[in-house]
Formats: sequence, structure tokens, C-alpha cells
Amino acid sequence: MTFKKIYFSLFLFFFSINLTFWQLAALGRTAIADQSQKKSLCPNQLGASIDAVIDRPEFTRARWGILVESRSSARNLEKTLYNRDGSKYFIPASNAKLLTTATALQQLGASFRFRTSIYQDADDVLVVRGEGDPSLTDIQLRELAKQLRQRGKTQIKQLILDDSYIQGDIVHSSWEWEDIESDYGAPVGSFILNENTFGLQLLPSTVGNAPRVIWNDPDEASNWRTINQAVTAGANQPTYINISRDLSGNVLHIKGQIAASSPPYLTNLPITEPNRYFLDHLKQALAAEHITVEKTSIVSGGNHQREIAYIESLPLAEMLSYTNHQSDNLYAEAILRALGGNQAQDSNALALEVVKHNLTQLGVVPESYTLFDGSGLSRKDLISPEAIVETLRGMAKTPNAFVYRDSLPLAGKSGTLKNRFQQISTQAIVRAKTGSMTGVSALSGYIESSDYQPLVFSIMVNDVNQPVGIVRQAIDQVVVLLTQLKSCQVELSN
Repeated sequence: MTFKKIYFSLFLFFFSINLTFWQLAALGRTAIADQSQKKSLCPNQLGASIDAVIDRPEFTRARWGILVESRSSARNLEKTLYNRDGSKYFIPASNAKLLTTATALQQLGASFRFRTSIYQDADDVLVVRGEGDPSLTDIQLRELAKQLRQRGKTQIKQLILDDSYIQGDIVHSSWEWEDIESDYGAPVGSFILNENTFGLQLLPSTVGNAPRVIWNDPDEASNWRTINQAVTAGANQPTYINISRDLSGNVLHIKGQIAASSPPYLTNLPITEPNRYFLDHLKQALAAEHITVEKTSIVSGGNHQREIAYIESLPLAEMLSYTNHQSDNLYAEAILRALGGNQAQDSNALALEVVKHNLTQLGVVPESYTLFDGSGLSRKDLISPEAIVETLRGMAKTPNAFVYRDSLPLAGKSGTLKNRFQQISTQAIVRAKTGSMTGVSALSGYIESSDYQPLVFSIMVNDVNQPVGIVRQAIDQVVVLLTQLKSCQVELSN
């Protein structure tokens, strides 16, 4: 079992624990921290308190967009508690995943599964059809091969990959080059395997010489030309490595240095040809089951009727939880394309139309956002805090409300919020989606409190020149203020 598979299994285990925690907390039986240390804040004090945080001198050049609304589910009423440029556009980073996952849950359903099938079109001619399952690994390929072996297959005259399900560019045209070079910007298509990445290890050699390069997939090494200009430095020297790829093709440039006493330098890089990568690994899985392949090809389209083997992903509810908890770009992009898949047009463009239609049904004003991708990796994405809040509020009124809410990280407990809000002294439960890229930080989600009405909030910061830790600390301070709200007599009298 691969590390990724083990990690995903452990994630699902802790997700189920957190699910139980949330259900208990909603009933007031579990607290994040000691209630005795809790501070209180009246709603009419909130504005000045938030302003004191975000108007500090270090944020003079930053743009803050904040919208906080209370919502009484019993009376179905909303009330704006704080609004700073809530209707203006901001680069959302991974907060864009809130819109993608909301639409997927509504349109595909919590039980939807990606399916990878093998069809027999003629004697010993097999066709593999992928639906862009982002969770597929070599383990599942071996399962497919075993199914074929159990059917008595020992020879395949022609193995065909049908990549027609996902149409369009495998890498978004608006992504920056440094993102495309990184594992978090891996390509998305009908066939995704091992998250469409491969691993490298750099090991120090003798001082003054180039470090050794070890590929976790030796076959992948043959598809690249490696220019290793890095050196092994003295034992007490710092390690800094830069790996880049030529715009013109599969050429890796390795620069920098690694200390002689340093442990292996590990990195993952995106593959450039997903179909070829998938086909190579499938042939290896078949060979392990003593099934020979004479010829391979890649086509787009065809009428395939006799399915003889298949594998399915986990239900969408669990995949959405992984997507939002880990802020996984590949999962978000694959899930988006599933909304526009199996059509003879660009899957990304079709999916974005589905997102627009779904959000409008939820009550989100179309002019309050503009999306180019599903992950938020594109800097052309522009979303207002208002659009985020309307999405969160709209989803809270649907039958999928709990599935959607539970897909978000739990403050201080899970996902990208595991190491944040560790000292929060309140019974309030915060579930929220993070977002981060250079100059951008965001946090949006739900707050449930025993002392105040449920809240929905969106906080986005753009054009910030401070270290990310300082910005996140300020965002967290704002959220803590929200958790301290309580009903006050002065509010009732108004």
C-alpha cells in the first residue's frame, strides 16, 4: 500500500472522528476549550473590535474584504454583523473550492463515484475509458489487471485508451508557470494516476560533485533529460535546491547545493503526458498478472458496450472532504471537470456554466464572482466575500447541508486548520476553508455557538506585503472575536 493510500485512509478515519465531534458539539456536549476562560462580545462592539485588528499599520497597503452574517435557522432570518468591502472582488485562492465543491455536491450527489472501465470491443481488443478519477493509484490498476486475469485474459492484441470523457487543455492556460512546474499544478484529464506526479530524491555525494538523482519511477526517468548543475557542499553548509522544467519539453534543470551531511532532498514533480504515463503503468500491472500486450493506442471516442472490468472511487462526499480538508488542487479540478465531462466540448468551460447555474439557484448573484478554474490556482478568479457567504448560506438550506459543512476543516483539529486556533477559549465550533497564495490569504466558513446565532463569514485579504504568518494571525483574531459574540440586552432593546 502506498504512502498516499495510507494517508488517505488515515484521513478518512480522523474525518469520521471529527464528524462525530461536530455532531456532539452542535448539541452542546463537546467544547474546543475550557468555557471558564471565554470572553464575551456584544454585537454592537464587533465593528470596532474587528477594525482594531485589520487597521493596524502593517496592513496599510492591504485590501480587506470581510462579510459576517448571523442566521437564525428557526426564523430563516439573516442579519449583517460586519461588512468591509463585502461586495468587491478579491483573488480568492483556494476559497474558490467552496463554490466548486458546493456545485458538485448539488449536481452529482454525495454518492457519486468516478468509474474507470475496461471494455472488450473485439477478440483480444480492450478499451480503457477513464473519467478523470483523481484518487486512482497503481493499487487500483493492479485490481483491474486481476479482474482481467480472473476472466481468463492472458493476451491483449490491442490495448486502447479512450480519453474522450474530459475535453480541453490538461493544464489551465491562466495558471502561472511556477504553478505548472509544481506538483500542486499537475495536469488533469480523463486519466489521472498517482495524482499525475512522480518523485525524485537528491542524495549528497562527495564535496564538490553533483548529488545523485534517484527516481521513484525508473521508467519515468527515460522520458526526461536531466541537467544536474547542483553540487554537494560541506557538511555545515545550507541546503537549497531549485528544480525547473524547460518550456520546450521534458528537460529538468537541477541547481543549488545540498550539504554533505544532509538527508535526501525529496520532491514531487508533475508529469507532462498523463495518457502515456497511465498506459505505461497499466502495462506494468498487466505484466505482473502475466498478461501480454502486443499493441497500444490512444483514441478519443467510440461506442463501448461490453464492460468486463471496472474500479470506482470512494463516494463524492468523502472525496469532497479530502479536497477541502487538504486543499487539494488536483481533486478540485477533476471534480469540476466531472460536471462538464462526457461531452464533445471543453469540459472546464461547460463545468463553469454548471457552477454558475447552480450558484444562481442557491441565491448567489452571478455578478458577484468570476471563475476560470475549480481550485483557485488561477489569479484571474475574482470572488467577493458576498458570493462566498451566499454560497455558504445557500448550502446550509439544502439537504446536503451537513455533508458540505463537514467537508470543511475543523478549527484546531483537522486539515489545513489543524495547527490554527489551538488556544481558542470558546465553545464555538469553527469549520472553514483556507486560501493562500503570494499576497493572498482567505478564510471562510461557519461558526456554531451556544451563546449566539449561527454565523457565516468570509475574510479575504489581497495585496498584502506581510509574511503569511502575520496575516493568518490577524484573520484568526477576527474569527476569535466572532466566536465571542453573545446576545446582549442592548441588542434586544434595539
